[in-house]
Amino acid sequence: MQESMILLIPFLGTTLGSAMVFLMKEEMNVQLKKLLLGFAAGVMIAASVWSLLIPALDLSEAQGGITWLPALLGFLLGVGFLLLLDSLIPHLHMSSEKPEGMPSRLSKTTMLVLAVTLHNFPEGMAVGVTFAGAMLGNGSITMMSAFALALGIALQNFPEGAIISMPLCNEGQSKKKAFLYGVASGVVEPIGAVITILLAKQVVPILPYFLAFAAGAMIYVVIEELIPECQAGEHSNIGTIGAAVGFALMMVLDVTLG
Repeated sequence: MQESMILLIPFLGTTLGSAMVFLMKEEMNVQLKKLLLGFAAGVMIAASVWSLLIPALDLSEAQGGITWLPALLGFLLGVGFLLLLDSLIPHLHMSSEKPEGMPSRLSKTTMLVLAVTLHNFPEGMAVGVTFAGAMLGNGSITMMSAFALALGIALQNFPEGAIISMPLCNEGQSKKKAFLYGVASGVVEPIGAVITILLAKQVVPILPYFLAFAAGAMIYVVIEELIPECQAGEHSNIGTIGAAVGFALMMVLDVTLG
């Protein structure tokens, strides 16, 4: 039971971050926002490499065959899957006034939340697949590896929760509603984790594909959303510094705890 609580750690990060809407009276400083978005990007890149792609290669090598093939195919499928969702689901990024995805009559608030929800889904998948790998007893993936990944994602979810909730107040939402919207955007993470665990447990031989798939999905989010937002306009170097710090922290977490 305690081990399964790992799946809720990223969601807890989003919830606590969303609660900042009750404490902060003004809109988040632009430079701080760039720093935090860069930090999130760095964490996700490092997690994709150390927590997902390297274990995928290790598992593939242990199974025999072409070592890099499952990682390559899984990675590309993950990118393609997020590209499909990005093209179909109506959503709106914070830095844009033009909605993406299928045409819809959804409110701006709903589309802002859907954008973050779309971002959070691959993070839930990533935690779920590492948790499944640890449960199945694969030597290259331990429960501490799953914990390190969940903790890293929770750390970058904390500022993201604030980044999604605070602007909603400017859209006319009360602080309570803005908080609940932020929390709702993170619910998809434990759901995605559970779905991935159920699938991975049924098909052990293709676990390397699942790991690489989650990595591809996360990298898509980083390149499509986080990097453009933290590099837009002035002070782009602040986003770069944030990315370096996030990458280094996630790398240390994974190597130390994993």
